[in-house]
Amino acid sequence: MEYQPKILAFAGSLRKESYNKKLVKIAVRGAEEAGAKVTYIDLRDYPLPIYDQEIEDSQGLPENALILKKLMQDHDGFLLASPEYNSSMSAAFKNMIDWTSRNASSDEVFLSCFIDKVVALMSASQGALGGIRGLVHVRSMFSNIFSLVMPKQKCIGGAGGAFDEHGNLKSTADQKDVMNIGKNLTEFLVKHKR
Repeated sequence: MEYQPKILAFAGSLRKESYNKKLVKIAVRGAEEAGAKVTYIDLRDYPLPIYDQEIEDSQGLPENALILKKLMQDHDGFLLASPEYNSSMSAAFKNMIDWTSRNASSDEVFLSCFIDKVVALMSASQGALGGIRGLVHVRSMFSNIFSLVMPKQKCIGGAGGAFDEHGNLKSTADQKDVMNIGKNLTEFLVKHKR
């Protein structure tokens, strides 16, 4: 393949043993097998203060926000596993989006790290619905900041018992579906390469 899509993968969770971190790593394997170059990051490694315009006005964007913006700008698409917190997304994830949506300089294009990015979504939750209510908000947010969200998504309910000791899903059908999230994102990016 001449064009190799670059995909940024992360979970909207900080917890070390997060189900969503395990989930997105499965999708990463699917994307890599399909030929993508994938960068996996852990939001825990990029701590940010709660977004406050007074901080931005007096100090500019925090260093980690600038690093995340650059990572997002340098990739064609995002593989994202978002936990569901009270029927929406996590505060840590939303805060990261709030900071990276801000311009780092006066000549930067507004929402530059989101425009035309292709996003693939998944979620894992202890609840029976697997986090699907939270993905409604994530999908809406990305659509409103000029990203293209893939129609297919995957939610894993009962996540506490869904993974084996190696981080794979016990259900072979679910494992394949999640790997296909990464594969489908890669194939879409190749088909619609810029």
